[in-house]
Amino acid sequence: MRFNGRPHTDHGLDQHGLYNLNAAYWNLPTPELYEQAILRHEGSVSHMGPLVVRTGHHTGGSAEDKFVVDEAATRDEVWWGRANKPIAEGRFDQLHQRLASYLQMKEVYVQDCFLGADPSFRLPVRVITEYAWHSLFARNLFIQPAPSQQDDHDPEFTIIDVPRFHAVPSLDQTRSETFVLINFARRLALIGGTSYAGEIKQALFAVLNYLMPGRGVLPMHCAANQAPDGSGVALFFGIGGVGKTSLSADRSRVLIGDDEHGWSPRGVFNFEGGCYAKMIRLSAEAEPDIFAATERFGTVLENVTVQAQTRRLDLDDDSLTENTRGAYHISAISNASRTGVAGHPESVILLTCDAFGVLPPIARLTQDQALYHFVSGYTARAPGRGSGRTDPVAQFSACYGAPFMPLHPKRYADLLRERLERHRPRLWLVNTGWSGGPWGEGRRLDLDHARALVSAILSGDLDRAETRTDPVFGFEVPLACPGVPAHLLDPRGTWGDPAAYDHQAAWLAGLFRDNFNAFSGALDPRICAAGPRQG
Repeated sequence: MRFNGRPHTDHGLDQHGLYNLNAAYWNLPTPELYEQAILRHEGSVSHMGPLVVRTGHHTGGSAEDKFVVDEAATRDEVWWGRANKPIAEGRFDQLHQRLASYLQMKEVYVQDCFLGADPSFRLPVRVITEYAWHSLFARNLFIQPAPSQQDDHDPEFTIIDVPRFHAVPSLDQTRSETFVLINFARRLALIGGTSYAGEIKQALFAVLNYLMPGRGVLPMHCAANQAPDGSGVALFFGIGGVGKTSLSADRSRVLIGDDEHGWSPRGVFNFEGGCYAKMIRLSAEAEPDIFAATERFGTVLENVTVQAQTRRLDLDDDSLTENTRGAYHISAISNASRTGVAGHPESVILLTCDAFGVLPPIARLTQDQALYHFVSGYTARAPGRGSGRTDPVAQFSACYGAPFMPLHPKRYADLLRERLERHRPRLWLVNTGWSGGPWGEGRRLDLDHARALVSAILSGDLDRAETRTDPVFGFEVPLACPGVPAHLLDPRGTWGDPAAYDHQAAWLAGLFRDNFNAFSGALDPRICAAGPRQG
């Protein structure tokens, strides 16, 4: 086997069942990965230097194709169900062997990385990929070791990512030719049949969500930032499309990270070393730092349209997907933390994007209400181009990350309750969705207004604000907020037909209750009682 890069570790690829490879490109830097990707026709260089790639049929995660190996050592810990479907050990081993055979006499790219900015909880990982640009993605997203650390890098978990290798559903007992298989006992995950690089990130987040609670760390699908002096740490929970990246990228504050963090007894720390932001309809005026990353060498842009003659980007074009993405190192953000480590949060903000026009833009939560909404993980998806839908769809994702939460939500809720009780942060719900009616009738909250809401939370301006109690959801809604028109704070008043709003609110409350029935037997009764009131 030929090597290129730094293969000086004693932990070779044979430990992952890979033999007779033609070449292994080990820890290649960004310029070499660019060269490899261009030579292999994996992508093209756009104006100002980003690498633009296409992910083919899969332009997002394939949650239905994810399986967890059902084996004795971890069987009783895993939260089995739609998010964690079991696959037999023998099927995993069989597919692993065929995948290794497929890679014989082929080239692979290896990145030895870390997850976890806090050295006390850092996890060494290895990402082995078929594509050079997937290796660049891993290099951008995860924490790069110093050269001296690569020599004895002992991975505690390994991803083998082979997009051109497909499962045989009738043989492998997978749902389709696409697969994401995680074996917690073997510390190995296999990905195939999809070129969407986000599967690598999500698989490793699932690994952290499995391992970190046992180390006393709450893993969180959230962004985090802090004041320049290190005070005022804030968390922004939410699933894709609610505004985590946009609202945490505040130039007046220091960005700790935009997506995945741990909350340890020492404080908050970023799991990653990069950002994976949505690019659709991005503008330099609204989000200058993220926009600047689209004009930066080293950034990987997925499914973004490039004008053929000028190589300039068209960030408004959603013809391939609404889920256009950019992967870039966190150093692209001018005010990003150099350490990725911070103290305990003073504010916890649960973000949603209610496309039904029911929830208020902002509401103060009790501790039990915060835990209820954390476990619910609600947002609503507006119809996207080519979706075939004409109405929004409610989405409940437990702990704001059900597809990558291997343990029961109670485990994460218990950890969060312990930290909330100990550190007493401000608890708020912020809705970046619609008012004046649902999607198609009302209007989505302006980004400037959403930022004003967050600013008022972080400054403490709303701590003693006069509020009203929402009659359906029971939380406290401020009557006024600096920088936000007062009428927007009462969603019922923005509807032309208040009775239609009441009907919509009662219907949405019913969806919350129906969803929560799956957890009610396992959770503290106080949490269950903190949901919408029976109407």
